[in-house]
Amino acid sequence: MTAAIQQCLGSNGFFLKKGEDAVLLVHGLTGTPAEMRAIANQLAKDGFSVMCPLLSGHCGSVGELKRSKWQDWYGSIEQAFEALKLEYPRVYVAGLSMGALIALKLAKEKGQRVNGLGLLSTTFFYDGWNIPHHRQKFLLPLVLYSPLRYFMSWHELPPYGIKCERTRAFVHSVLTQRDELSAEKVGIFRTPAVTIHESFKLIRTVKKLLPGVHSPALIVHSTEDDMASVKNAHYVTKHISSSKVETYFVDDTYHVLTLDKRKNDIAHRLGDFFNSCSVKEHVSA
Repeated sequence: MTAAIQQCLGSNGFFLKKGEDAVLLVHGLTGTPAEMRAIANQLAKDGFSVMCPLLSGHCGSVGELKRSKWQDWYGSIEQAFEALKLEYPRVYVAGLSMGALIALKLAKEKGQRVNGLGLLSTTFFYDGWNIPHHRQKFLLPLVLYSPLRYFMSWHELPPYGIKCERTRAFVHSVLTQRDELSAEKVGIFRTPAVTIHESFKLIRTVKKLLPGVHSPALIVHSTEDDMASVKNAHYVTKHISSSKVETYFVDDTYHVLTLDKRKNDIAHRLGDFFNSCSVKEHVSA
């Protein structure tokens, strides 16, 4: 591992050095690199080097999260991408939920240097079956666009975006015990309103950038997503300008695809897609 890559990982990011092509993974809002570990392990088995850095402000205290801005989260990934590009000619980027938005912004800013995208549970609209309509239409705007956002937080409740009962039980156990490593293990399940406000700023920014995204893209979404409906996947497909776009809709899983029942299928599909992008590059050359 180079010093540049090591510097980007943060306190609990990770890097798996395997093949000649690299995948940069982006965890979700209030999440942790640990939620990407299963996907990373499978991609490494399939011959990719894999990096998942810690996003700025995450996996620490709620106060640290509140002080971070969306530009800080993006900056963590931009730095990691440039570090990987020093060592790997082909770097693919895959993000979960808000991480998918960061991946899209990176693709717009870096152009064809991003060799392919994996967009997992992309979230532009919080319109899943577990999001109450009154919260979306009335309560959330009231809080986010008033001084209330500096004082309020939302506590995520079961099913935590996870259909697998065993995994969900583990997350619930960690949260109940509230041990000192809970944020590192499962992320922060109390989301400050100011952090949600920052995520909405990121959403608005990325929506405007979508026509400038040209990297090949695999869009993965659950038909049972509890937080963000398949409308999000269709929105991305409609608005990006990539000539190579594939969609992969999966069932028997909720929002956190990287921890749920279909994680291995999704990892294999990501690997196949990134390999197909590499083959196309060789043919074009």
